[in-house]
Amino acid sequence: MAFQKEPPYQHGQAAKTAVLYCNLGTPKEPTSPALRQYLAQFLGDSRVVEIPKIIWWLILHGIILRIRPAKSAAKYASIWTAEGSPLRVWTEKQALGLAEKLKLNGHEVAIKYAMTYGQPSIESQLTAFKDESVTRILVMTAYPQYSATTTAPVFDAVYRWSLKTRNLPEFRFVNHYHDHGGYIQALAAGIQKNWALHGRAEQLVMSFHGVPERTLQLGDPYHCECYKTGRLLAEKLGLRKDQYKVTFQSRFGKAKWLEPYTEPTLISMAQAGIQSVDVVCPGFTGDCLETLEEISMEGREAFLHAGGKTFNYIPCMNDEPIWIDALASISEQHMQGWPTSSQALQANASALAQAKDLAIGLGAKN
Repeated sequence: MAFQKEPPYQHGQAAKTAVLYCNLGTPKEPTSPALRQYLAQFLGDSRVVEIPKIIWWLILHGIILRIRPAKSAAKYASIWTAEGSPLRVWTEKQALGLAEKLKLNGHEVAIKYAMTYGQPSIESQLTAFKDESVTRILVMTAYPQYSATTTAPVFDAVYRWSLKTRNLPEFRFVNHYHDHGGYIQALAAGIQKNWALHGRAEQLVMSFHGVPERTLQLGDPYHCECYKTGRLLAEKLGLRKDQYKVTFQSRFGKAKWLEPYTEPTLISMAQAGIQSVDVVCPGFTGDCLETLEEISMEGREAFLHAGGKTFNYIPCMNDEPIWIDALASISEQHMQGWPTSSQALQANASALAQAKDLAIGLGAKN
């Protein structure tokens, strides 16, 4: 195996710490060619679609990539901004906010964001850290709930890069933070802020991204972690069990996915006489196609068409200061023991310099 070229090893090199903040990915632009490239990478991952590779390859390249890119491009175009893809915009702003907050808290930590599918890739950002002589990397995702379909592919990308790297940095991984107090508080604060501005609806719907039900049966904790997030959020908001619902969206294909499904639930609620709903997506830390188009547009239309009167989509946490504070808290928790403060780094550099001087002195004597 050929290793990639890396900076020469420096004896006595001071430890440098970094955080790699990872999200799923997004096409470069809302066009069919860009969507075809993105979907080929995303849906071609066996972590995402667990169907025998040969069969799935034929389905993906023979049918899906011929039909879906144009439809998906139109959906992306409906939510695209002057800055670009909302998912990329919010991921970048969260990474910048995290860097500023950690610096304010006294940490000297390099921060980069990366995408599992698309650019900037996880591999390219790890190489950039390597070029900057980073020796310790905390890998954290934008997914509060762990799933083998989202979190695990991030780790896979790190491992693939590691296979080509001779002198590996020390890694730590944040598997999940679905029940972290700062995350729950940030979610609750966003909902309460929205209620103060627009009033409170009869029901709060917490819509999480769906996954095939089979993943639950095979041991994926995602389903349980979503429900725990929902329960903790409801408790923080003071809601009774009959005042909120946990649902799952974005079903793809004909297989049974985690239930209840979001859109059918919204329709049945309207048909049952519920006039107003608030919908929030706790599993998404930043607004994206699934929240802005699928929920705020399609979900709204389904609810109102079924007889509902008021549909209020509550935005994701995006770059709200309380969420950036939570991101910093999660990062600090997982970096414990690593010298990241200015004082610790100076002490570490001084100790290394003394050790180097001692080694030189002993060499001279011999």
